[in-house]
Amino acid sequence: MKLEFIEKILQGKFITRYNLHYKTVSGKPIVYEIISRDANIQTQSDLHEGKINAVVLILHDKSGEKILLNREFRMSVGEWIYNFPAGLIDNGETIEQAAVRELKEETGLTLDSISDIWKESYSTIGFGNEKNIVVEGIASGKILPSDSENEEIEAKWFSKQEIQVLLKKERFAARTQSYCALWCKK
Repeated sequence: MKLEFIEKILQGKFITRYNLHYKTVSGKPIVYEIISRDANIQTQSDLHEGKINAVVLILHDKSGEKILLNREFRMSVGEWIYNFPAGLIDNGETIEQAAVRELKEETGLTLDSISDIWKESYSTIGFGNEKNIVVEGIASGKILPSDSENEEIEAKWFSKQEIQVLLKKERFAARTQSYCALWCKK
């Protein structure tokens, strides 16, 4: 594929819609629609060299026997979904600061330690270029309701046995479902 040009279609409050005009190997023109958190994409490198947008938190309790999941009402699909705690990185925030803040906002818990930070990845490559970074660690404290009126979140610790049941009967975000399925097999 050869990118010919990028056309900005609509500027929203949080995302921007673009048409990417490509030519196939045979020279056929195609248009690919995307959304982005970047309001000023102009080049092909802008598509993949932008900032990391959000943190995803894969957290276990101190025993390592339980994993933290949010059951969250997601407006985009109109239903409750199991997902890892996650959220946008604010301007000027480090990954670690965003992880601590998002965990506290969504669950009331404290991030005790970070064991790993993965290389950034894309959250929705089928229609957007949003980049996430996964933070693995240990959390503790008392679970509290989300402090945001815009988010309906129920956080809870789950054992491997409980996760195995959820995986068969509940809807998950894909990344959370994949990790949980593998974690249960360890």
